[in-house]
Amino acid sequence: MPEALHEGARSNTAFAGDHSYRTQDVDVSRLRRASDDGVQLRLNGVDHTARPTWKLRETVTFYRDILGLPLIHTISARGWGPPGHHDFLHFFFDAGKGATIAFFYYIGSERPDRYIPEDHHFYSATHTAWGVDSMDELTLWKKTLEARGITVSPYTRHEALESIYFLDPNGYPLEITLRLRDVHPVDAKDAALTLEAAMQIEDVARAGGQAMTDIDMIWRRKAKLVEAYIGGA
Repeated sequence: MPEALHEGARSNTAFAGDHSYRTQDVDVSRLRRASDDGVQLRLNGVDHTARPTWKLRETVTFYRDILGLPLIHTISARGWGPPGHHDFLHFFFDAGKGATIAFFYYIGSERPDRYIPEDHHFYSATHTAWGVDSMDELTLWKKTLEARGITVSPYTRHEALESIYFLDPNGYPLEITLRLRDVHPVDAKDAALTLEAAMQIEDVARAGGQAMTDIDMIWRRKAKLVEAYIGGA
């Protein structure tokens, strides 16, 4: 009976059968807009982040014993879905306010080259920033991590955030961040104008078989949009 239940679950999950939900290119031109159906979808924060690891002991030691994050749950399972899916452990560390940092350890697998860390902003762009509530807390994180032997970046202020950065044993970048101010409606409008300018420039560049070359092109187009917005306000 347990085996039959397992096979039934394995044949009827997101990991089985048609994988178009994670392999098919998304053509936004064919999708309905939220304004078309009037349904407002909302999120309620982060539940968990998840990444694979091929360093089980080092990962558990780092997050549980060095960072001090409680290990709160582990799923152990046979491979799900298609043939060749490895048996695995899926384990979770408490990241505060109901969120967790999770890892998959695929038993018997080897790390593909694509997961080898590299010192490039494309690689470090994939990360999660975990929040603290005060500059004192951010300072405590930096001083404590460094005292425990972790290499930590300088404090980095980027507009509304102040952050520090470091790596885990897998080479994954981590960010601890303090929000310096709340965002307001003017921030949302500025964001919309900035991205509209960028999309317009990108459309023109693509049509000509070219690419955007610098931020100045976006700023110049945005200035025109700001002028039009102010004139129509």
